[in-house]
Amino acid sequence: MATEPPKSAPMIIDTDIGGDPDDTVAVVAAGRRVPELALVVTSDEYGGERARFVRHLLDLVGRQDVKVVAGSDLGNSRLYFVDGLFPDDVPKQGTEVVSAVAAVCGSTSGPVRWVGIGPLSNLSTLQSERPELVARMVVTQMGGAFVYRDPSRAEHNLRVDPEAARMLPVLERGRPTFVVNDVTFNPAIEITADSPIYKRWAEPDAPLWARILREHSDRWMARYPGSMQHDGLTLAAATLWPGIRFARERVALDPIARMSRSDEGTEVIISISADYSAFMSWLDSSLSY
Repeated sequence: MATEPPKSAPMIIDTDIGGDPDDTVAVVAAGRRVPELALVVTSDEYGGERARFVRHLLDLVGRQDVKVVAGSDLGNSRLYFVDGLFPDDVPKQGTEVVSAVAAVCGSTSGPVRWVGIGPLSNLSTLQSERPELVARMVVTQMGGAFVYRDPSRAEHNLRVDPEAARMLPVLERGRPTFVVNDVTFNPAIEITADSPIYKRWAEPDAPLWARILREHSDRWMARYPGSMQHDGLTLAAATLWPGIRFARERVALDPIARMSRSDEGTEVIISISADYSAFMSWLDSSLSY
């Protein structure tokens, strides 16, 4: 398994888009900034609606070339805030995750970047059915926390499917990168109603994708004060943006997927700090128009 992907390596994004708008921001940013984006797979699906939403967003940013497939459906019916934000005529997307990933891997002789901004369910399925595909991947995953704000629970992306998260030892040979909540949960990268980037989405000349970001954010902020850009920072890491510091750590997961340091654990690459101001400038430039 490769550990240093070239910036030109094909990218696959795995997202539970439709809840916290940071996924939507990340997908739009990737569509506009990453020409190597080849596939978006949805996770924690909501009857295929998350995939339809992705298809609409990518079409709006001119990325009809990027394939979208609906992935794992864990039976959850919460954290879905985008009903009606895409037309009724957006078709259902296929569900052929394994063959779609195989096609991306078959398009190159080198590594493939896997950017996980949802639970690890699809990656676990790929490991079960086509482990040689996972062996081609350089995995950058948003998730995990050493000091989570609720000590009784694991971080969301690991908590939603703890069984899938326990595939972590399988990935050790490639030293996956985890952009952990300890670094991403910071108000310096929170988009709120006072953020300039949010205000720009409501300008009269804002493109439709920007107005969708605004509406999605409004729905989210009716319940929460803002959206911290966990997933945008993870996307930045996958593009080899230099503003994040990492360290090698050995980590273990308990039965409910809480993360801890352990000398007997799996060796991974863990984010330890980020230049938040520079990241917000990076994100802003990715969404400028």
